[in-house]
Amino acid sequence: MFGSNSPMCQSCGMPLSRDIQKGGTESDGSKSSLYCSYCYKNGAFTQPDLKVHEMMELVENKMREMWIPRFIGKYFSKNIPQLKRWSR
Repeated sequence: MFGSNSPMCQSCGMPLSRDIQKGGTESDGSKSSLYCSYCYKNGAFTQPDLKVHEMMELVENKMREMWIPRFIGKYFSKNIPQLKRWSR
C-alpha cells in the first residue's frame, strides 16, 4: 500500500516502514515482522473480532482522512483478503 516496496502488515496492508512504532509486538515484547502496531499488540490482534470487509472499510476511511482519493483507497483495500490474517 502507498506505493512502497517495504514489507506490509499482513492484516491491513500498511507498509511497516510507515508504522511509527515499526511493527506490532509479540507477547514477549519483540517486534512482529508480520503486523503493524495498529493491528497487533502483545501477541494478539487489537480488534480480534474484526471481519475482512470491516478492515477493508477501515482502511478506505483512514485513507480518505489522509486526503487520498476514494478510488485509490478502494484499489489498495481490494488486496486485503489475500493477506495472511484473512487468507487462513
